[in-house]
Amino acid sequence: MASTSRCRIAVDIGGTFTDVALETQTNQYTAKTLTTKPKPEEGVVSGVLDVLEQSKIDAAEVESLIYGTTLATNLLIERAGSPVALLTTKGFRDSIEMRNENRFEQYDVNIELPTPLVPRAMRYGITERITATGDVLLPLDEKQVRLCVPKLANAGVRSIAVGFLHSYRNSVHEERVREILLEEAPNMEVTLSSEVSPEMREFERISTACANAYVQPLMSRHLRALNELLRDVGLTCPLFLMLSGGGITTLDTAVRFPVRLVESGPAGGAIFSSHIATELGLDNVLSYDMGGTTAKVCLIDEGQPQTARTFEVAREYRFLKGSGIPLRIPVIEMVEIGAGGGSIAGVDSMRRISVGPESAGSNPGPVCYGLGGQLPTVTDADVTLGRIDPNNFAGGSMQLDSASAADALMRSVGNSLDFTVEHAALGVSEIVDENMANAARVHAIESGKNVDARTLIAFGGAAPIHVSRLAEKLRVDRVVIPPGAGVGSALGFLRAPVAYEVIRSHYQQLSSLNVNETNRLLEEMREEATAVVEAGAPGQQLAQTQTAFMRYLGQGHEVGVEIPVIVEQTPLDESAGETLRAAFEREYHRLYERIIPGVEVEILTWTLLVSTLRESPSSVASQPDSYVPVPVGQRQLIDAESGQFDEAPCYDRSSLEAGATILGPAVIVEQDTATVVSAQYTAVVHTAGYIVLERKT
Repeated sequence: MASTSRCRIAVDIGGTFTDVALETQTNQYTAKTLTTKPKPEEGVVSGVLDVLEQSKIDAAEVESLIYGTTLATNLLIERAGSPVALLTTKGFRDSIEMRNENRFEQYDVNIELPTPLVPRAMRYGITERITATGDVLLPLDEKQVRLCVPKLANAGVRSIAVGFLHSYRNSVHEERVREILLEEAPNMEVTLSSEVSPEMREFERISTACANAYVQPLMSRHLRALNELLRDVGLTCPLFLMLSGGGITTLDTAVRFPVRLVESGPAGGAIFSSHIATELGLDNVLSYDMGGTTAKVCLIDEGQPQTARTFEVAREYRFLKGSGIPLRIPVIEMVEIGAGGGSIAGVDSMRRISVGPESAGSNPGPVCYGLGGQLPTVTDADVTLGRIDPNNFAGGSMQLDSASAADALMRSVGNSLDFTVEHAALGVSEIVDENMANAARVHAIESGKNVDARTLIAFGGAAPIHVSRLAEKLRVDRVVIPPGAGVGSALGFLRAPVAYEVIRSHYQQLSSLNVNETNRLLEEMREEATAVVEAGAPGQQLAQTQTAFMRYLGQGHEVGVEIPVIVEQTPLDESAGETLRAAFEREYHRLYERIIPGVEVEILTWTLLVSTLRESPSSVASQPDSYVPVPVGQRQLIDAESGQFDEAPCYDRSSLEAGATILGPAVIVEQDTATVVSAQYTAVVHTAGYIVLERKT
C-alpha cells in the first residue's frame, strides 16, 4: 500500500451517522456510516476501514486517531447510565435535589425539575466538615464510609461520587474516602468532586461529580473496547479524545473525566469553523452545524469561538436555562436544538406542524431509508422537495424510497391539515429553519451581538441543504460551505490542539491578595495541565492562558479576565493587586459601559489552559476569473417563498474548479451532502475549494 509521512484519522459519532475523515499532507478522504447504537465502536471501525481502503494507506501508518462522541450526552439525556451513589457531608445529601431553589418558570405551579441522577436512598451523609478556608472542623468518620460499601454493593452500585462541603479548598477527606472505598471494593469507580470540578458553588460541583460517576462505567468500557478493536484492525497509533472545551486529550484522562466529553462533537465543529474563519480573514462568523439529530450554532469572533465554564444537559423545558442538569466544565458555548435530518414531524393538538426534538436516529431512521421507520422526518421532507437525490444519497451507498417518504408525510401532516404532499414537506422544512433562525437570534441577543452582519459557515450532513433558507431568514449576505462539509466536526478534530484546562476556586480580595500563595496555586495548576498535555504531545512547544474570574464585592456573578503571562512561568509580583484591578475594570467597562469606584474587587476562581500551538492556516491565493460551469443534470426544486417548483440545474462539486459561478436556484451535489442555492443567492467556488454564497444585489 501507499506510504505517507503524516496520516491522521478523526471520528465523530452522532445520533444518526458516524463521520470519519482521514487526512494526509496532500489528500483528504471521508466516509459516513450509520451509527451502531448497541455497540458504537463497531460503526467507528467500519468507517475507519472505509477511509483506509479509499486512501490505500496501511493501518500501521496512521499517526493518531482523534475521537468525539455523543455517547456521554445520550446516557445523561436517556438516563441510561450506571447505578450511582453519592457520599456527601452529613446533613447535605438533599442539596442536589433542592438545587439552588431557582424557579426557571416562575408562574408554572406544576413546574417539573430534573430528577437527580442519584436517588435519595443511594445518597449517604458522612460525618466530616471542612471550613470555607480549608481547615478541618470535624474529622472524617472512616467507619461510616466502610459501613456504606456492603449496602452499595448489594444495590448493584458500580460507581460512587464523593462530594464534601468546601472540598475545593481542601480535598484531604475526599481523597481518604477514595482510598477506603478502593480498599473495600477495588473494582468500584470513584469520582471526587475536588478533581472533576474544584470550584465553589456546592450544587453545581456535586452535580458535575454525580454526572461523571453516572457515565463513567459505560464510557470507560466503551473507550477501552474501541481502543482494543482499533488495535485488532492494525491501528497501533495513540487514541485521543475531543473535549467539550475545544482541545484533545489522552485516553486515560478521558476515562477519568468522561463528563468532559459531553459536547465533544459540536466542539469539533466550532474548531472547524474557527479555522475557516481565520483562513478566509472573517472576523464575525456564525457556525451552523446540522446533522441527523440536532442543529448547533456558535458565535465566532476574530477566529475564536465563545467559551463558558458551565453547561446544562437534559433540560426538562426546551431553551429554558435552569431546567437541566448543570455541569461545571469548560465548554465551547453554543445553542443546540433537536432539529436534524432525523427529527420527527407531526401535527400537534393545536393543528400546528411540530418537528423534533424526538429523532428517528439511525435505527429505524427516516422512512425513506427503508429500515422500518414509519414517522416522517426532515430528511423525508427534503427528498420530497427535490433537495436530496434519492439515487445519490451518501455517495450512492444508500437508495432512498421517495414514495414511502411522501406517503408518511401525508399520513402524519398532509391529511390532518388538508395540504398537498409538497406543501406538507415545505411546512416541515420551514418549521425547522425558523426554529433554527430563532435559536440563533436568541443566542446572539443573549451575547449582546448581531447576527445579520456575520458570515454563516455551514457543515454537517443537513446544514448545506437548509443554509440558504436559514440565511434568508437571518438576513445574512454571505454563506461558506467548506469541502468535506458533511463531516465537518470530524475535520475540526484534526485542527484542534492537544489541550487541558485546570480550574481552581480560591477566594481572595484584591486589597489583601496573597501573592505567594496565589503563585503556588498557579504553579500547581500549570504542572497538572502540562503533565496531561505532554502525555499526548511530548516535546511540543506549549502555550499557556490563565484567567481570573472576578467581581465587585456583593455581586452574584463573575467576569472572566485574561491575565497575560509568558510561557516561562512568569509569577505575579507585588503590584499584582493593582494590575488585576485595572484589567478587571477594563473588562467590566467593556461589558457594562461603567465601573463602580471605591468598591472592593474579589477573585473567586482561576483557570489555566495549557495547549500545543495550533497550526496557522495557510494563506489563500487570489480569486481567479469566474466562469459558468456545465450542469450534470436538472432537478425539480421547490422555492420556499412561492411554494412552486422550478427547474434547477445540478452540479457535481468535485468537477467544479475555482471561479465557477452558479446562479440560484441550483443544487451542488457531493459525496456526503448537497448544497441548495436558493434564488436569492449566487454561488462562487473559492480558490481554497469553498463554496461561497453571496446575496444577489
